[in-house]
Amino acid sequence: MTLEILTSDLLTDTKHGFFTRKGGASSGVFTGLNCGQGSSDQSEIVAINRSRVADAMAVPLPHLVNVHQVHSAKVAVIDEPLVARPEADALVTATPGLALAVLTADCQPVLFADRQAGVIGAAHAGWRGALDGILEATLDAMETLGASRTNTVAAIGPTISQRAYEVGPEFLDDFIAEDPSNSRFFANGNGDRYLFDLPAFGLHRLRQAGIGNAEWIRHCTYSDPARFYSYRRSTHEGQADYGRLISSIRL
Repeated sequence: MTLEILTSDLLTDTKHGFFTRKGGASSGVFTGLNCGQGSSDQSEIVAINRSRVADAMAVPLPHLVNVHQVHSAKVAVIDEPLVARPEADALVTATPGLALAVLTADCQPVLFADRQAGVIGAAHAGWRGALDGILEATLDAMETLGASRTNTVAAIGPTISQRAYEVGPEFLDDFIAEDPSNSRFFANGNGDRYLFDLPAFGLHRLRQAGIGNAEWIRHCTYSDPARFYSYRRSTHEGQADYGRLISSIRL
C-alpha cells in the first residue's frame, strides 16, 4: 500500500510530510506505519516503516533524526545524524540532508521553516509541552541558527480535536493558573468535565511568540482510526499499546 503523506500549503517550499498510518508493515493494534521505537511492536517492523519514511523524505535512514520525547520544553540542535537519541521534544537544524522527525498519537506535531535562512524545526507539543513553552523554545533555538521568527512559518499536523479531548477540572486549573485568559480554550462537557482545544492553544502560543504564519491542517487523530493512531482512543478501547505517527521536514 502506498504511503499517505499530508502537507501544509505554508510549507510548500520545504520538503515535509505528516504521515498517516497507511502504507506500513505493522499488524494488530499497530496495523500500518507505526514508527514508535518505544512501542511494543516488533523492532524490525518499526525499522521497515522508518525506512519507508526515509525513502519518502529522500534521505538515508540514519539521516531521519528524532529524539527521545519526554513532554518537556527541551530542544536539540542537530548538525549530524545521531548515534543516540537525546531527551528532548523538539529538534532544529540548518544542515541540508537531515530530515527532522517527531512522533505523536494525539499530541501536536509541529513543523517549522524559515526557508530564507535555511533553518527548520520539528516539535512534539502535547498539552504539557505547549504549556511549558516547547513551541517558543523551538523558535528561540531556530534563531540561534540564523532564523527570523517573523520569516518562520509553522504547521500543526494531525492532533486530537476539541470535541474528543475531555479533561477534568484540575486540568483547567493548570491553564488558568498560568493565564486566566486560557479559559477560552475550554468548552463545557458532561458534568464537571471540559473539552480542551489543543490545536487552538498551540496556534495561540505560536502567534503570541511572533511567528510569521501558522496553521493547523485540521485532522483529528481520535476521530479517524483508519488514518491515525490515537493514545486516547486506544485507552478507551482497552488496547494494550498504540502506534505512533511520524511527521518530518528537511531542507
